Amino acid sequence: MSEAFLFGIGGAILLLLLILVSAVRIVAEYERGVIFRLGRVMGPKGPGLFFIVPLVDRMVKVNLQTVTADIPPQDVITKDNVTLRVNAVTYFNVVDPVRAVVAIQNYMYATSQVAQTTLRSILGQIELDDLLLKRDEINQQLQTIIDELTNPWGIKVTLVEVKDVELPEGMRRAMGRQAEAERERRAKVIHALGEFEAAEALGRAAAVLETHPAAMQLRVLSTMVEVSAEKNSTLIFPVPVELLRLIDAAAKGVGAEG
Repeated sequence: MSEAFLFGIGGAILLLLLILVSAVRIVAEYERGVIFRLGRVMGPKGPGLFFIVPLVDRMVKVNLQTVTADIPPQDVITKDNVTLRVNAVTYFNVVDPVRAVVAIQNYMYATSQVAQTTLRSILGQIELDDLLLKRDEINQQLQTIIDELTNPWGIKVTLVEVKDVELPEGMRRAMGRQAEAERERRAKVIHALGEFEAAEALGRAAAVLETHPAAMQLRVLSTMVEVSAEKNSTLIFPVPVELLRLIDAAAKGVGAEG
């Protein structure tokens, strides 16, 4: 064999190897390869090893892992005209690789923009108190709306969380005064309820003592024992209640005669 023939065979073998290598594709478990054959979608491939037709097929890799995307701080005016800054985070992943490649040019950027506009729109319809107290309901509403908007792109939004709400300094001071006033109001209400319950208990005790005069004497003796146990110089002169009643009756009689 001539050297030219051997060189031709070697070149053909090398070309065949290059074509074979260019036809081999490996896709990880968390990826899919969307195949385009002469511009037409042939469907997703993977995971694992497969072959494509060189110079005819083109493959676009799509990551199926969950993406954690921060929503930048947004200036929001609430329903009750309070200006604040809110930032959030959204979790989403690709469930349809073909639609994620064909239906949208950049699904990650598009999902981020949808999340930002939806955040401003929804929080603009909510009052400040609801934003602070009903965070779970707001997160669920945001997740539902963003998921509906991104579903045609093959995107599944699994979670949206409002992370931080930045209030103006004046609003924070006003809320602090409001919270302090609320605590004082609750303290006064609790104190009044305690006084009311104590008065009811004393009324029932007075009714029992009125029915059983001897109980009053026992109560007086018990009080004397408690006072004397403190080892002080206090002198106690118990006065019978009946004597006080006689004095009161006599005073009323003298007043009537006068």
